Amino acid sequence: MKEQKQNNKIKQNKVKKHNRKFWFRGLCKFMKLFIKKSEFEYLGEELQPGSIVLINHVGTSAPLALELYGPKKIRHWGAHEMNSGLIKLYKYQTKVYYHEKKHWNLFGARMFCLIASPLTNIFYKGLRLISTYRDHRFKHTLEESIQSLKSGESIIIYPEDSTKGYLDELEGFHAGFVVLAKMCLSKGIDVPIYVSYYNKKQKKYIVDKPIKFSELANKYSTKEEIAKALCVRCNELGKMFKNETENNK
Repeated sequence: MKEQKQNNKIKQNKVKKHNRKFWFRGLCKFMKLFIKKSEFEYLGEELQPGSIVLINHVGTSAPLALELYGPKKIRHWGAHEMNSGLIKLYKYQTKVYYHEKKHWNLFGARMFCLIASPLTNIFYKGLRLISTYRDHRFKHTLEESIQSLKSGESIIIYPEDSTKGYLDELEGFHAGFVVLAKMCLSKGIDVPIYVSYYNKKQKKYIVDKPIKFSELANKYSTKEEIAKALCVRCNELGKMFKNETENNK
């Protein structure tokens, strides 16, 4: 009964159309002039307020397309370096993002980020990114995320293991989202989880039908098993694009 009341509280919260500053919404409208609109195909119901959404990263493509054309009341998880000021952002973008993940030449990445990092810094200030950490500070990520879920905001998480870069077929999911969902459940919030796959070439998201975390917790024994199962499902969604292309030939 308590769990149902908590869920109803989230659903009944008045959801504003936007949770971004006016200047940032203006910036996004300007960017839409140059970035083609992305489509969304839902295999089940559309996104419920207060959900967790798992998406492949595809570099900057998936987050940017979702921010410009997706649901308005969302918060993204992202590496804390992106929220830690221009210098740390520059170092992270050059060494980790462009060099290690996208395999750019390090010198070229450094030169490019002299221009890109200040622009990225401005964008992330407006994005209201939720910083993620790999140490004890992760508890702050969880606390901020739960408050956002309670207010009806959905949390967008890019959990893929991108050690080898951003691949079309994902090699694994990190299990941080499971920790968040488990903490929500302990507070009486059985959060719905959506798995989605973004295809950059087709400019399209396929969004799977939602599944309650309690169902996953009953089916799998560990957070690693849950993460693996949802990664497999994400790859299955990705293969639907290939099947669609072959059927249209």
